[in-house]
Amino acid sequence: MFAEIVRVLHRYERVEILCDSEEVRSDASGCLVAHGVDLSRCRLHLVPTDRVWLRDSGPTGIYGPRGLEWIRWAFNGWARYDNYQKDGLVSQAIAELSDLPSLLALRPDSTVDMVLEGGGIETDGAGTLLVTEEWLQSDVQVRNPGLSADGYEQAFADYLGITRTIWLGEGAAGDDTHGHVDDVARFVDPHTIVLSHEPDPADENHRRASDNLNRLRYAAENFQGGLRVVTLPFPQPVTMEGERLPASYTNFYVANGVVLVPTFNDANDRTALTTLADLFPGRDVIGIHAVDLVLGLGSIHCLTQQQPVAR
Repeated sequence: MFAEIVRVLHRYERVEILCDSEEVRSDASGCLVAHGVDLSRCRLHLVPTDRVWLRDSGPTGIYGPRGLEWIRWAFNGWARYDNYQKDGLVSQAIAELSDLPSLLALRPDSTVDMVLEGGGIETDGAGTLLVTEEWLQSDVQVRNPGLSADGYEQAFADYLGITRTIWLGEGAAGDDTHGHVDDVARFVDPHTIVLSHEPDPADENHRRASDNLNRLRYAAENFQGGLRVVTLPFPQPVTMEGERLPASYTNFYVANGVVLVPTFNDANDRTALTTLADLFPGRDVIGIHAVDLVLGLGSIHCLTQQQPVAR
């Protein structure tokens, strides 16, 4: 599956791949060649990792005082898993591989490293950020104990240049990250958000999505220039051994000239792809079968981290 993602993506942009060991790097190279990947369009780096979810362990690219640079967050295994020591070093490794400056984020109320994951933040690139209360403000959170919503907003302003934070409620059912926003809402342009919505009242996502829709409608009332909310369906529930998995079409990756969208052999795949194709007229919209990915409780956006182009 990873080779298939690279096969599509490398036609549009160079792909940097982190490999946990030399054995993994050798195997990956062979798989890429077998899938018709031009190896001159991708590079495989030896960087030990605990898991593949680079969106969360990796840094966030911004334009800061030094130009293009990385913001490095501390990583604690989503406040859920104990084996994250290798992942905790990934941000620094990426900064070194890309030969770009980086800055380690600290809590605004102390000199302690700030814990955050890229899958929990979504920005329009123009000063507005989407996050969920479940992720950062619910009782189960131990990422940054005691940090208030105001404290988070200060950190978003300090490190990401955010001037407005929209707090949604909960993330998708089955999400083991405690509610990352990338499974429920994404910007497609500075004035348009796609929201995962579930019309069936019997489905757990219905209550969550309805609350998020109301919050976005409220935010739109005072959004300069207007804010449009477009709904995407959820696929039918994907389960494994009775466990609900976080299957969602909003976990897409926006690349140069293409959008890679997770699909699930579901009737709603076509609706999601058509809707996103209309919203991204300048890009190809391509579905990637992602059932195997959500078995690991993530999807395409979770796997990836874009490096902004230098201005």
